[in-house]
Amino acid sequence: MTDASPPVPIVPNVAWQTRIERAPPVEERKPFVVIRRQAAVATVTLSRPEKRNALGEEMLAEFNDALASFGDDTETRVIVLSAEPPVFSAGAETNVKAGSSDADRRQAFAGRKSQFRRLFERATTALESLEQVTVAKIGGHAVGAGWGLTLACDFRVASDAAQFWIPEVELGVLLGVGTTTRLVRLVGPAKAKEIILLARRHSAASLVEQGLLTEVASPEDLDARTDALVEALVDKPFLPLAQMKSRIDHIARVGTPESASVIETILSRGD
Repeated sequence: MTDASPPVPIVPNVAWQTRIERAPPVEERKPFVVIRRQAAVATVTLSRPEKRNALGEEMLAEFNDALASFGDDTETRVIVLSAEPPVFSAGAETNVKAGSSDADRRQAFAGRKSQFRRLFERATTALESLEQVTVAKIGGHAVGAGWGLTLACDFRVASDAAQFWIPEVELGVLLGVGTTTRLVRLVGPAKAKEIILLARRHSAASLVEQGLLTEVASPEDLDARTDALVEALVDKPFLPLAQMKSRIDHIARVGTPESASVIETILSRGD
């Protein structure tokens, strides 16, 4: 049980809620990804439940195409990343069978030849770089690359039944540079080492206390809590919202931009 304070109620904006409800949804179904646009909100859903939404090359290619479609989208303000149950994502796709020994699993990962790493790094970079605000709705376990995908989002709301872990070291492979970097930024090097090197499972409640999740909800309340957060974001003026998101991300990467800080401290002298 978490000692964190209960979530502050978010009062939905009735005007935006009405607009969203009245706008006809536009849905595009690909084999592994579903894109649903409705007014100012879009939802991108990983749709490979029979494989526990494992991230294969085809799925990542479709996901990258979906993200690219938002570049010139003048309507969408908030993008929700979700997945079909039972889990959010089991991570990188492999041919390892259930019940395989640790040695067999490591051999399978070591001998794997694919474009996964390149496509995954491209996907998380594109997701993190979107002008729209992104919200990950995590209804089930997020493992390895699946967890890494959520870390590229601006906000993360999870079911209290979800668990998170990174098994890469146990599998004899390196965690991607992007996900490693985001973890270090979010929790610092000591905690990142604990998460990555020990490969333990983490509850949603423990991660919200560490700042890795925005909010935790019961499975029954997950949709409602995510919707409330999305409505609160949609209600903000988009330009300063997007500009501040970009500024925060830039400062997190490189520190305070010197030119911007100097310019903003210049006194007005009669202009």
